[in-house]
Amino acid sequence: MDRLRTMSVFISVAEEAGFAPAARRLNMSPPSVTRAVSELEARLGARLLHRTTRSVRLTEAGQRYLADCRRILSEIEEADRHAAGVHAVPSGMVSVTASVMFGRVVLAPVLHDLLDRYPDISVSTLFVDRVVHLIDEGIDVAVRIAELPDSSLTAVRVGSVRRVLCASPDYLAARGRPCVPSDLSDHEIINFVNMTPGGEWAFEKESKTCSFRPLSRLLLNTADAAIAAVEVGRGITRVFSYMITPHVKSGALEIVLEDYEPPAVPIHIVHKEPGQTSARVRAVVDHLVQRLRKTPVLGQQAATPNQKQN
Repeated sequence: MDRLRTMSVFISVAEEAGFAPAARRLNMSPPSVTRAVSELEARLGARLLHRTTRSVRLTEAGQRYLADCRRILSEIEEADRHAAGVHAVPSGMVSVTASVMFGRVVLAPVLHDLLDRYPDISVSTLFVDRVVHLIDEGIDVAVRIAELPDSSLTAVRVGSVRRVLCASPDYLAARGRPCVPSDLSDHEIINFVNMTPGGEWAFEKESKTCSFRPLSRLLLNTADAAIAAVEVGRGITRVFSYMITPHVKSGALEIVLEDYEPPAVPIHIVHKEPGQTSARVRAVVDHLVQRLRKTPVLGQQAATPNQKQN
């Protein structure tokens, strides 16, 4: 079996988490798939998969090799498209990553419209609450909510979101409304840990900054759980503004300490350098930029130049 075909077999085994399902996907016999992966491991001199009677999972070397295989096969596919004269036609698979809640609340409807606009494009999403390395993990496009460092990738700003504190009206009626950050010491705090870098909440007013270290009996790792907790009156939490827009509009939640909010956090679409970008990725990036800049929960945005980031 040639090297590229072996790579494809390995990718299928990794993605299907098994030899039998990979064989069905590839229309091959399970022994052929097993033999191909074993020969690949022998040639590389490295074990790529941990095998048990119940599961198949990647080793650390396998994770790195999977990312490389995906990147190599994607580049070969793009070269084939270019040589065939269809590089300008938006078609094929594009992978997009974002945080879990942003993906569900904001990005999913935009991707639905994308599929209607480009019938020949397919989309694969990776919604996770961690920074995904585009090149290592074989991802084409990312949405990043953060200030971005420089790198070899390109970022286009599409909006911004506020870091807000919120609570239910019933909780505030019972416990009082905090007027300054130090008042939070007298309140129940629901700590959404992804919003607490360094363990502190930052505040700013009239160019003066201060911080508060939340002491919480309830630490949660998802925004949905934190929002649900404050909705039933468990306390005060900090989340991004887009996460609670419908709750504020309905009156289920109220924002507190607005005068002390730190600067808004920018949102960027991140992808490869323009010279390395395929027609399908370019189409997806342009669509996301166009639509997200018009999304009300991301604020009013002016066009800004591209910048580098990682």
